[in-house]
Amino acid sequence: MTGEDFIALCVPASCTLHDALVRLNTTGRGVLLVTAPDGTLLRTLTDGDLRRAALLHTSEQSPISALPAQTPVSIGIDANLAAGMALLDKHQIDHLPVIDKQGRAVDVMLRREMSQRIWLSSPHLGEEETAFVEDAFKTNWIAPLGPHVDGFERELAAYVGVGHAAAVSSGTAAIHLALILLGVKAGDTVFCSSLTFVGSSNPILYCNAQPVFIDSQPESWNMCPQALERAFEWARREGRMPRCVILVNLYGQSADMDAIVAICERYGVPVLEDAAESLGATYKGRASGSFGRIGIFSFNGNKIITTSGGGMLVADDEALVVRARKLSTQAREPAAHYEHTEIGFNYRMSNVLAGIGRGQLRVLDDRVAKRRQVFETYRNALAGSAIEWMPEPAGMRSTRWLSCFTLPGGDLARRQAELLQFLERHSIEARPVWKPMHLQPLYRGAPFFAHESGDVAARLFESGICLPSGSNLTDDQQARVIEQLRRALAQVGA
Repeated sequence: MTGEDFIALCVPASCTLHDALVRLNTTGRGVLLVTAPDGTLLRTLTDGDLRRAALLHTSEQSPISALPAQTPVSIGIDANLAAGMALLDKHQIDHLPVIDKQGRAVDVMLRREMSQRIWLSSPHLGEEETAFVEDAFKTNWIAPLGPHVDGFERELAAYVGVGHAAAVSSGTAAIHLALILLGVKAGDTVFCSSLTFVGSSNPILYCNAQPVFIDSQPESWNMCPQALERAFEWARREGRMPRCVILVNLYGQSADMDAIVAICERYGVPVLEDAAESLGATYKGRASGSFGRIGIFSFNGNKIITTSGGGMLVADDEALVVRARKLSTQAREPAAHYEHTEIGFNYRMSNVLAGIGRGQLRVLDDRVAKRRQVFETYRNALAGSAIEWMPEPAGMRSTRWLSCFTLPGGDLARRQAELLQFLERHSIEARPVWKPMHLQPLYRGAPFFAHESGDVAARLFESGICLPSGSNLTDDQQARVIEQLRRALAQVGA
């Protein structure tokens, strides 16, 4: 429903029943909102109301105000989707007017929309995966390990141009193993991108190490090389040189790898490249995830390809990957019995899930192309607005895992919340950009090094919005998001 559609649903009490019937027929929504001159909602008018008026022989030239008074069922502008659905069900209606704090009609919730939710990034499975999963069942390889695990590791490593890979239970598990492989111990310092999901940084705490967070740069939203340089200078003065740097490639886009890798090499500190969100992206023609001493990927249900849950650790150093496999299978020693000399983890991927991954990997390039198309459709459709899209610097090719933009102007917290609330009323899932780790209560007190212009990550969190971006998003669904987003942007002044 567009803004024009909503306006067409609003009629004055002086409107005749005949004209109301014509308007109902034209709009096709089955309801009209009868409003006072100041926009206050007086009542709703449905086909049923007009039928009852006809049975009472009410003249079709009578105004709506001549009908028996009715207290409208409505919902406040701050109510959530669940409350709206509960009211629809309670009153057995399909339309629910939304009123502001002054009682003015500002929107309408439609059962048809609410029952057809548009997700941020839902799994997209096809036919390729079925054959691999069926093979796992036919051969009874459904436990951890098996030929599909070996195949998935081999094929993923080849795709990103890295020598070796270990398939594990999640991207977070892969980061945890990588930190151990890089020698992180209790009390060590680890640098980490601040603008990321908590799964990037929590493994630092698993190791009882101390995180130091690095701000983003406006040009890519990823780690700022200048802030990283200042963090290294501080660490050298304080005697807290990091054991490694966790570099996150955000929302499907690589960081400035040349600058960041050069800085880390100069200080002799390895890069752990968190490419959980950027499988399929490239930096100057080279695959995301292939720059660090160790790279990791995620196959969570919302990622560009999925194994339902899972991750991958990649490295050119075969010894690191062999050790990762050992640690991920409870660190069992090569003995006939179960022998253990160190702590291990139950982090290995199952053969069934690896089969799904092999099928998904075959369509990865198609999934990337579709998500990039989704982004371009958004950008073209909203070209007249003042919003700013997540940039894609020269030499970088983002997967556009999520299509993200920032709101202009001030009063951002309120306007962002209102925009998200508006979309949610229409059963469209959208989210803020990640809340930076240095602002999380969990990491209160952790050192943070900001961009020279101030806290970029915090500004992106305050103003950033992530839109539905799945590769299975239909044209009709995206058109619905665009129309509602236009209304939302007009409402919040963007």
